Amino acid sequence: MTMEPVTIKLEENFTEEMEKVMKRHHYATKTEFIREAIRHRVKELEKEEAKARVLKFYGTSPKKTTDEELHRAGEKAIKEIEKELKTKEYV
Repeated sequence: MTMEPVTIKLEENFTEEMEKVMKRHHYATKTEFIREAIRHRVKELEKEEAKARVLKFYGTSPKKTTDEELHRAGEKAIKEIEKELKTKEYV
């Protein structure tokens, strides 16, 4: 798999804080830390989008949906999304 270089600029105080966190959590490089942070955020956003789709779907249902049914549907959707995300490969 090829990698595309990406350049970012960060404020010095932010970089210092990031390095402190990296040391506490044993990250070897900034690249490793930033990649993992991006992977985590992508997964979070995908889960939020899927949850919104579920809520929209159940919100437009012609029948009255109970909070419990909505909660179960949301949990099921999240499990399906997590399963899907585990099959995706993030570098």
